[in-house]
Amino acid sequence: MDLKVEGVKVEEGPAWGKTLEVPTVKDFARTASDFIPEKYVREYNDRPIESVLSPDETSELPIIDFSLLVKGDEAELNKLDYACKEWGFLQIINHGVAEDVIGNMKAATASFFDLPVDEKNKYAMGDSVEGYGHLFVVSEEQKLDWADSLFVITRPEEQRNMKKWPITLPGFKNAVEEYSTGMKRVTEELLAKLSLLLGMEKNSLEKQHVVMRHSMRIIYYPPCPKPELVLGCSPHSDAGSITLLLQSDDVVGLQIKHKGGWVPVTPIPNAFVINVADVLESWSNGLYKSIEHRAVANSKITRMSVATFIQPADEAKMGPAKSIIQDRPKMYKDDIKYIDYMVNFIGMKLTGKVHTNFLKLENEY
Repeated sequence: MDLKVEGVKVEEGPAWGKTLEVPTVKDFARTASDFIPEKYVREYNDRPIESVLSPDETSELPIIDFSLLVKGDEAELNKLDYACKEWGFLQIINHGVAEDVIGNMKAATASFFDLPVDEKNKYAMGDSVEGYGHLFVVSEEQKLDWADSLFVITRPEEQRNMKKWPITLPGFKNAVEEYSTGMKRVTEELLAKLSLLLGMEKNSLEKQHVVMRHSMRIIYYPPCPKPELVLGCSPHSDAGSITLLLQSDDVVGLQIKHKGGWVPVTPIPNAFVINVADVLESWSNGLYKSIEHRAVANSKITRMSVATFIQPADEAKMGPAKSIIQDRPKMYKDDIKYIDYMVNFIGMKLTGKVHTNFLKLENEY
């Protein structure tokens, strides 16, 4: 069934499941004082305490000059390969996405979350995962993240559900379209280089998506009076092939799991954080691994981020590429469709990488 919004024809979103409705955080946080509802207070072992930060204080994500990478610079290619094998994360600079495009995206994000709560609720998720609200809420008992978000499909355009886009907000639609165009170009270049590094044809990873879907999660992390008790986002790995993250320049919130501890990711102005996600781990037979990451809160500054998830078509197959398992044992199943993986992923609360067991052969977990 097609949906119509102000004369615009849109398709229904992917049938990945739904999430339980819970109160949003921003308007509560504004008057929270020192009180934190029990639903947000983490168990002691799950709290972001200093003692669980990485013991290697010199840990720093690899930084790649994208302008050199696209030209085939050998040093940058080696750095990309190293980053995907050893970290699962990297930052890219000189990527060619204009500063005004990035600035407009950040402004659009702030404008949406500044809307009155009744206005934002017009785009509530309801019976889907698209729209405004909280993802991965599967029970009344689970702990909640200290964040609100808006989740939309941006590409292909025919898969957009414009009922979930705040298109009446001045500049929002144009900002998202220009930004997603930049993400498309960066994604295509990255996948081409990763294909070559994995010993495949240049366009192999793009082809394995069948149809490449871009989804965008715009996240608002309000200040928390007791940030040591909460998490902005629970530990997890992403369910797509790769993720491209734009984060606030002035506050550290993202942390990644590395060598048994958590490494804070210091923002670089106008850079993008790139991470390997579960699909690429499966396609590469574990050569490149998706990595747990989380977001922490702070007591003074609002943090916002824009995550672009690159995902294959629902009918696309998971599992190692044939060229990768010619000289190594197969570690992942090859008979799982992406939609089945997403239904499994959406139906669980975020708990590290437990959901990736669904992909692995039984003797590999």
